[in-house]
Amino acid sequence: MRGFRATRIWSVAAAMLMLSACGGGNFRPVSDMPVRIGQPYQIRGTTYVPAADPRYDVLGYASWYGNESGNRTANGERFRPGWITAAHTTLPLPSYVEVTALDTGRRIIVRINDRGPFVRGPRIIDLSRGAAEMLGMKAQGQAPVRVRAVEPPEKDRKRLREGKPARDLSPVGERVLQNLRSQLSQAGF
Repeated sequence: MRGFRATRIWSVAAAMLMLSACGGGNFRPVSDMPVRIGQPYQIRGTTYVPAADPRYDVLGYASWYGNESGNRTANGERFRPGWITAAHTTLPLPSYVEVTALDTGRRIIVRINDRGPFVRGPRIIDLSRGAAEMLGMKAQGQAPVRVRAVEPPEKDRKRLREGKPARDLSPVGERVLQNLRSQLSQAGF
């Protein structure tokens, strides 16, 4: 009887150890170091060349994703749909961008920790559900945006690494928005 009990205790302990290893999923801790640029890669016949670009400032469209909860991001972190994160095809992982909704002028700071969107056309960033909600575009699915690289203060970086939004940014004025919309329209989008 004693041997059966010891075997059962060891079996339960081994099962708990295996389950705890699965629960961790070997995800990378949320950190800003090291910054990874990565090698060129190809998806569906398109080659993407990751690069650091501190002057990145592009107009296009944002979409959002959120059903991948618990999956691993390209950065190795656990994807958390409610956090203020995004996917970009070429910017370093992680990096930070300011995303401006051209419909409303609302601006937020987003932490890029994943790759995408892998579609042809004007989509330049995939936002997490949390970022799409903050930007006010969740119901739309897609929205015209301006995405520009930023170096936020450590306080904002820390908040984003913890799943909280960065400080509120004042909205862009209507005159600037009209100019940005006009540029996007002239580009054929």
